[in-house]
Amino acid sequence: MASTAHWWLEVALRLVVILGFFLVVPLLVGQMEHKAMAHMQGRLGPMRAGGFHGWAQLIADGVKFAQKESVVPADADRLVFQLAPAVALLPYLVALVVVPIGPGTQVGVALDLGLFFVLAVMGVGVLGTLMGGWASANKYSLLGGIRTAAQLMAYELPMLLSAASVGMAAGTLSLGAIVDKWQWWWLPWQLIGAFVFFVSGLAELQRPPFDMPVADSEIIFGAYTEYTGLRFAFFLLAEYAGIVLLCLLTSVLFLGGWHGPFSAHLGWLWTVLKTLALAFVVIWLRVSYPRLREDQLQRFAWTALIPLALAQLAITGVVRVL
Repeated sequence: MASTAHWWLEVALRLVVILGFFLVVPLLVGQMEHKAMAHMQGRLGPMRAGGFHGWAQLIADGVKFAQKESVVPADADRLVFQLAPAVALLPYLVALVVVPIGPGTQVGVALDLGLFFVLAVMGVGVLGTLMGGWASANKYSLLGGIRTAAQLMAYELPMLLSAASVGMAAGTLSLGAIVDKWQWWWLPWQLIGAFVFFVSGLAELQRPPFDMPVADSEIIFGAYTEYTGLRFAFFLLAEYAGIVLLCLLTSVLFLGGWHGPFSAHLGWLWTVLKTLALAFVVIWLRVSYPRLREDQLQRFAWTALIPLALAQLAITGVVRVL
């Protein structure tokens, strides 16, 4: 009886940790985006809410979304329309369960096929955007959903190929084992794979400069045009959760995860710092680069990223032989 109670307590604590990390860190990234864009683009609005450095901007946004009316279009497929935000958000929570944060620190379960599981689940999140675009009964939303499908088809392949090079180098698909076998000299010859993986992840998340499915100047706001209130906020939270997961995976696969000075005691801190640094790069790219055209996006994937990913696989095979 005592062992059963202990097991349930451990499960409850793990759920609290996962939910806390999943809800808090994406919000911190959102706050960081507000401040970084305010400084880089000279925006005064996000620096005023609450007084000092606009500390209450995130709270103001939450109150705004909570107060807005949740509207469902008259001609929409109500069930699919209402389920789409949850389908977009939950896969990132599920994927986070198997990603290690530090040595011996696993918020969920350590899977031998953890890399395969995470990449498979991440691909499901895009279905939420497709569902929302199709169910909204809006031509601009439908066009945004179609663009999302085309973008997923183009960038899923280079992302999988670049991740496969890391699995080949480590000889395992377990995320924890990959970090344990990682060496500092991996950085130069895995650099191409890291670039391909990170850029492909940005495209799957529809982050600038790959935000054609939500191009406000062309198709209003794409698949999210008809969404209001908390349902729209869930799509935003899914985007920031995807950023956190992408940066966390990049740090685990290509940057050594918890490897760093005093990693025996502060391993989890190195993972978090690397994740936040990459999240800042995501924000920096949004501020710095204009949106690509649809043809430029497809050309970049098929003529640049896929050949680079294949070259990374070839380099990994040669290094493994040597």
